[in-house]
Amino acid sequence: MKERLEDINPKLKVQARNIFYLPETADTIDLSVYDYVVDAVDTVKAKLELVCRAQALGVKIISAMGAGNKLDPTRLKVADIYKTSVCPLARVMRTELRKRGIPGLKVVFSTEEAMKPAEDEELSCKNHCVCPPGTARSCSARRAIPGSTSFVPPVMGLIMAGEILRDITQANK
Repeated sequence: MKERLEDINPKLKVQARNIFYLPETADTIDLSVYDYVVDAVDTVKAKLELVCRAQALGVKIISAMGAGNKLDPTRLKVADIYKTSVCPLARVMRTELRKRGIPGLKVVFSTEEAMKPAEDEELSCKNHCVCPPGTARSCSARRAIPGSTSFVPPVMGLIMAGEILRDITQANK
């Protein structure tokens, strides 16, 4: 991807990093050198860390909210986190950001209610979890994982890219 982007624009400076962003790895990335941060992190703890660090440094950030169990990409919207509705992840983020004194955050979220996963006793233990192989209905490490379709998250990413381009071009006027 880095090479392709640099082929398109030789003046572009791409820093490719293979890192899983968590609060424990946050210090390995100097956010102050970036013009814009895209938050597509899946864990609340890491999302909060990334948002708080970016905003403390004055770096613009846009955050993806929950796309799990959603089927309708036409229901994706851009708004401030405090003006979102329906999305359970956005609700948790609103509460936590308010506690941290974060006044606002541009997000992409869905107004679609999440689909309920199909009940399959063999796979889900009736708790919508994913059990390790051979432990169906008996695992102790149950963890709910909302599934996502192959097309909603990419549309969310394209919307985020469009918002970033809009912000950057308007800032340069």
